[in-house]
Amino acid sequence: MSLSPIFYVLDTNVLIHDPSAIWNFDEHQVVIPMTVLEELDNLKSGRGAVAADCRQAIREIDRILGKATPVDVEQGVPIDRGKQVPTLGTLSVLMTETPQIHRILPEHLNDNKILNAVALLKQQHPAHHVALVTKDINMRLKARACGIDAEDYQTDQLLSDIAHLNKGYIDFGDSFWDHISAVETEQTHGGETFHQIPRSAIEQEVYPNQFFFDAAGFLGRVSRLTDTHIILRHLDRERLMQRETWGLQPRDIFQAMAMDLLLDPDVHLVNLTGSAGSGKTILALAAAIEMTLDTKLFRRIIATRSTQGLDEDIGFLPGTEAEKMEPWLGAITDNLEALHWDDENAAGSIDYVLAKVPLQFKSLNYIRGRSFQHSLILIDESQNLTPHQIKTIVTRSGTGSKVVCLGNLAQIDTPYLSPTSSGLTYLTERFKNFALGGNLQLQGVPRSELAAYAEEHL
Repeated sequence: MSLSPIFYVLDTNVLIHDPSAIWNFDEHQVVIPMTVLEELDNLKSGRGAVAADCRQAIREIDRILGKATPVDVEQGVPIDRGKQVPTLGTLSVLMTETPQIHRILPEHLNDNKILNAVALLKQQHPAHHVALVTKDINMRLKARACGIDAEDYQTDQLLSDIAHLNKGYIDFGDSFWDHISAVETEQTHGGETFHQIPRSAIEQEVYPNQFFFDAAGFLGRVSRLTDTHIILRHLDRERLMQRETWGLQPRDIFQAMAMDLLLDPDVHLVNLTGSAGSGKTILALAAAIEMTLDTKLFRRIIATRSTQGLDEDIGFLPGTEAEKMEPWLGAITDNLEALHWDDENAAGSIDYVLAKVPLQFKSLNYIRGRSFQHSLILIDESQNLTPHQIKTIVTRSGTGSKVVCLGNLAQIDTPYLSPTSSGLTYLTERFKNFALGGNLQLQGVPRSELAAYAEEHL
């Protein structure tokens, strides 16, 4: 006996979080309340990221319901997934004008209208399981208080706990070589040393460009993976610690490993996570200037960030796009000052860099639909991006470009995101097997003793 399809009622925030969400419920019936369509309509105008997501969600709904009759729209229109995939599930619109006799909440709020409509749907279909899907925790609490099953949208949530997220390194404690019974070492004509070890020798999951290190001084980076072996590129730990990039030296082994990824032209995507003050932004900026001004690997630096309120507020700030973005990208300019703090003429050094380096501040709104060639794209505060938004930005990377994502998963400002549903977590997990990408979780707070104490005790 087959189970009856589930009625999944989607809240507005789900369609803003993922405009393609309606395609992700397999054989079940997706239900869009009329109030949700009205909210999408109210939010669709403008150049902001939310408006763009609303427009895309409306187009996705129209693809399915476009030519359906009113009766079909109410009962459910089959979701056509193309010739290669069988038609699964249906999409319907739920009228949210609930008769007075069936109302369980006063309808002065849109949330209450949706809850009343879901409660009536549940009453009309007692043989089916009805669930409200929303990113709003308070909406889920209200639903449960009304006897309605409610759940978070987790289709793009790849981890249940960020403790399982790849840190970008494995610390082997006292000695790495104590874990290895067989090894083949080869030295290339370029002077690099590679170690080939059996995969079975490492109990943890191993990914491309992951670092191995121990307390005895060994440091290596995964160069290549086969079905049976791990090929490690041996790194000179002391040389890495003394490496200088635009006047900046790493303060610990984690910053040294991050710098190795940032400066490697063969690594096209770098994700740096870590607590406030761990050095994410200043490392990325120093490497970006080095690769743009000195080695000329890139023609320009595109700096952007996700900040709550940015999409709405930027239009009200005076000036050009660069002038509007400057207040939001203070972290970039602050770190540029820090790089030249000890110069004899700090202001002159900063003006020289800004004059020589094509450093462009871009709003996320202006990145959509563009393609950046031979550019280093620096995305600060990327923990506040949804998986859909992070995809929109990373796919802007053109030929010869590199993307660097910076973020702190403990400081998420977006209302409907959590560490496990953040776009930064999604990107790190999706790209963990990407041979041309790497990520690193920085440790400690080298900014100052005060910052370190505050991070631990506040």
